[in-house]
Amino acid sequence: MPVTDKIFGIHGTALSLRSQRLNMLASNIANAGTPGYKARDLDFEKAMAMSGEGKSMHQVMSNASGYRTPLQPSMDGNTVELSTEQTLFAENAVQYRTTLSFLESRVMGIKRALKGE
Repeated sequence: MPVTDKIFGIHGTALSLRSQRLNMLASNIANAGTPGYKARDLDFEKAMAMSGEGKSMHQVMSNASGYRTPLQPSMDGNTVELSTEQTLFAENAVQYRTTLSFLESRVMGIKRALKGE
């Protein structure tokens, strides 16, 4: 078990997965007008469970990500529903920031402990 896992627990992994999911959702938004583009997403809970099993990030991303099924298919084969993607992006961004805030407070606590405060 790496030292960072002992210090930060699952939060380091969560931050990395949330970052990967933000990238996927941003790519979906950017390709909303691209004919034939298939929207992708990451099943965060499944990814966290897999990372807890010791799987590599590549294995986690391969097995926990997939294509989204649209509620209203478009004529050009694009499966991006912009309002859905924007909502999911905003929710994930808030969760990313929350995880980052937790890690920042953890680092500050470690720094204070090292200084003897």
